[in-house]
Amino acid sequence: MDEPTLIRHAANGDAAAWEPLVLANQQAVFRLSYLLLGDPDIATYTSYVGQGSPRFWLGLNPVLPNPNFAQIVIVTKNLEGRERVKTRLDRALADGALPEARTRVDRFNFGPPVGFPVQFRVVGPDPMKVRAIADDVRAVMVANRKIIDPHLNWGEQVKSIRLEVDQDRARAIGLTPQEVAQNLQTLLSGFTVTQYREGIEHIDVVARAVAAERLDLDRLPTLTIATRNGVAVPLSQFARLNYEYEEPILWRRNRDTVLTVRGDIIDNVQAPDVTNEVLPKLKSIKDALPYGYRIETGGSIEESVKGNSSLVAVFPVMAIVTLSLLMIQLQSFSRLALVFATAPLGLIGATGALLISNRPFGFVALLGLIALAGMIMRNTVILVDQIERDIAAGHGRYRAIVDATVRRARPVALTALAAILGMIPLAGNIFWGPMAITIMGGLFVATILTLLVVPALYALWFRVREHEGAPAIPAAGKSDEFHGRLEPLGVAAE
Repeated sequence: MDEPTLIRHAANGDAAAWEPLVLANQQAVFRLSYLLLGDPDIATYTSYVGQGSPRFWLGLNPVLPNPNFAQIVIVTKNLEGRERVKTRLDRALADGALPEARTRVDRFNFGPPVGFPVQFRVVGPDPMKVRAIADDVRAVMVANRKIIDPHLNWGEQVKSIRLEVDQDRARAIGLTPQEVAQNLQTLLSGFTVTQYREGIEHIDVVARAVAAERLDLDRLPTLTIATRNGVAVPLSQFARLNYEYEEPILWRRNRDTVLTVRGDIIDNVQAPDVTNEVLPKLKSIKDALPYGYRIETGGSIEESVKGNSSLVAVFPVMAIVTLSLLMIQLQSFSRLALVFATAPLGLIGATGALLISNRPFGFVALLGLIALAGMIMRNTVILVDQIERDIAAGHGRYRAIVDATVRRARPVALTALAAILGMIPLAGNIFWGPMAITIMGGLFVATILTLLVVPALYALWFRVREHEGAPAIPAAGKSDEFHGRLEPLGVAAE
């Protein structure tokens, strides 16, 4: 009996029908294990047949029990060994090590579980129409060489048998559709007539037809159904068996039928970039969609938007609190604008550091950039505050800018150096590395720019001239005498 028929019987409660699938799965895993045996880069590997591994990793999405699914979790000795093992497995599978299976060699990813990085969801009411649209989307993805093995998450259609009961004939012999369904359920799947107790276990006693009758497709029309009068009538007398194809599984999302077209990507490319390359080519398909159908973008780009949205939601509160604290300290809108203008100085060093280290600008790097902006504004506040203190002490504004920059250069540089050195242990971490690299590179360049740009920006902002002298502050006695003479003159003039 073919595999789809086994699946259909197993769905009706015949657990023994899964055995050929599980056995074939075990044999495939056993052959694949020979490729891993004795590999010097592998520390351990564990096989799971019929289900996925437990969720021992935050970014791992467990696979539901499935007899035609198997998973091998490989732990390598180091990062370089992981890449070598992946390359060898990809090459062996491409050469036909497991031709009967759809295989995927994937790394564990940080962040929320995404599954396949490039995904497009086709949503609509009619499953057949949804599959037709999804086939068009898949053809577009196949044309992109950066996408690996684009496929549908419904799988291929399977063979099925649909029973069509002739209502007139069934009523003529005294049968109702409910009675026909109950009899077939008993013959094919079985009916629990009683329970047998053995120790503390209860064992069901199931009555059903013998395997030679219920598992042979040619003998299905000859199955007999007992009427109310006790007469056995062959199934072919009042029903017709239609051999068709149907979907093995239908996924729904928000109560809508959805079929996902998904695929992996090659190395050294970003999933959002690949998705954005495919989106313009799907425009003609989207424009031709009938009413009630739509194509949604999923995968890594969707999860990235969710992560960034969580930050954007708190950005207004963060900006208001930051502005309030700076305003309390600076007590000037001009100085507040000057401090805020220096926040983007870290972009130069952060971008260069990420490019040199070949690290991605993801969610963690974005957090580092936000923290970097706060560090830069702190250095600017220290410098601007020292300038204002020197001016209040009677120094000329130009001289105050130069002296404050010279005196605060060492504290600012040492503070930045301490922060940079503190990030070194995190720089090599896979998860926190991009954040550490962003802060280290951005703070290094921004510290230099702060000592050069902020004084010049302050002088430009407040129109400070080079030969500008100290502000004239009259002595206390002269000031009193001056005001004493001015008041009578004012009264006389009036």
